[in-house]
Amino acid sequence: MPIFLWEAKTRSGETKSGEMDVASAEIVNQRLRAQNMQVGKVKKKPMDLNIRMPGSTGITSKDLVVFTRQFATMIDAGLPLVQCLEILGTGAENPELRKVLLDVRSGVESGGTLAESLGKHPKVFDRLFVNLVAAGEAGGVLDTVLNRLAQYIDKSMKLVKQVKSAMVYPVLVLVVSFIVTIVLLVFVIPVFQKMFQDFGSALPAPTQLVVDLSEFTRANIVWLVLIVVGVVVGISTALKNPKGKRLFDKGILYAPIIGPLVQKVAVAKFTRTFGTMLQSGVPILEALEIVAKTAGNAVVEEGLRHVKAQISEGKTMAQPLSEIPVFPAMVVQMISVGEQSGALDTMLTKIADFYDDEVDSAVGTMMGMLEPLIMAFLAVVLGGLVIAMYLPVFSMAGSVQ
Repeated sequence: MPIFLWEAKTRSGETKSGEMDVASAEIVNQRLRAQNMQVGKVKKKPMDLNIRMPGSTGITSKDLVVFTRQFATMIDAGLPLVQCLEILGTGAENPELRKVLLDVRSGVESGGTLAESLGKHPKVFDRLFVNLVAAGEAGGVLDTVLNRLAQYIDKSMKLVKQVKSAMVYPVLVLVVSFIVTIVLLVFVIPVFQKMFQDFGSALPAPTQLVVDLSEFTRANIVWLVLIVVGVVVGISTALKNPKGKRLFDKGILYAPIIGPLVQKVAVAKFTRTFGTMLQSGVPILEALEIVAKTAGNAVVEEGLRHVKAQISEGKTMAQPLSEIPVFPAMVVQMISVGEQSGALDTMLTKIADFYDDEVDSAVGTMMGMLEPLIMAFLAVVLGGLVIAMYLPVFSMAGSVQ
């Protein structure tokens, strides 16, 4: 449907403007007049030519947090569902979110439930979001569920930011050091090599090794680039294969330094997601299915599906959960206590809060261990190259003396 931009005046003379996603300008005029507004301008919005990456919606987690909090406030205030979506849709700053919300409003107006209308946009509202909204609609506690959802998305966003910030520094340093090394081998060392040839004396072994490496790199630069591209493509292809992804996920869970952080993130994500769903009234088996699909790690997902199968056979949750090495004994014991006391959702939230702090601590520990390793790597690689190229200069200076 086209989007129309409008301007109108209220009874008090205040000028207002906005957008409407409707079939024609006449409908815009009718809706504005129904609100006792004097229509000024109505025109079709120009086509949006922004180019986005495939699979990208342009809607961030922050956009979703703001939307769900505002939506919960409006529902709690007693506003009708369609009116809430109309206000949020026309007032959304993100044009992509605006289109989605106005389409959701149209779905609700046509007689569909809110969950069904949200489910038509899986790239924006995932299964977790849709199922929680469905549970809130069924239980008549939509405002409470939306507040929980906003809190969940906010905490999940902070968790992802922590992990990303921890990984950006070492990856950036390694990439820059790799580029600097290639530049030295291809452009700088040949200048030194020519100077050493003019001297006519034999080069020290480290210098000769660096010169040979430079010659090899320059002679095979195309093949080396193709090999790097091939490795990246090969890894990407392997990760799309279930067996390859499982192998990678298992390896990263038990990798030194980064492994403990990944395990803590997995526990925090599971307990936060599962606890939020149980608090919102989603059945335990359905919640486990959704949590497994959103785990983000093939090993954890496989383990949670095993837990679901065991629960469906009448067993408690704690016993099969203890068979997954990712979950520490303390977590399993707390979940067992939560099951026995009938307060599993509350216990899961407490575990999630505890592990949020644990992730903070793990990020600090990992950075403390990585920084000296990165410095040592730079000293060996870049420092070694520089020292090797200056060894002949030192030798000649000694001979002159």
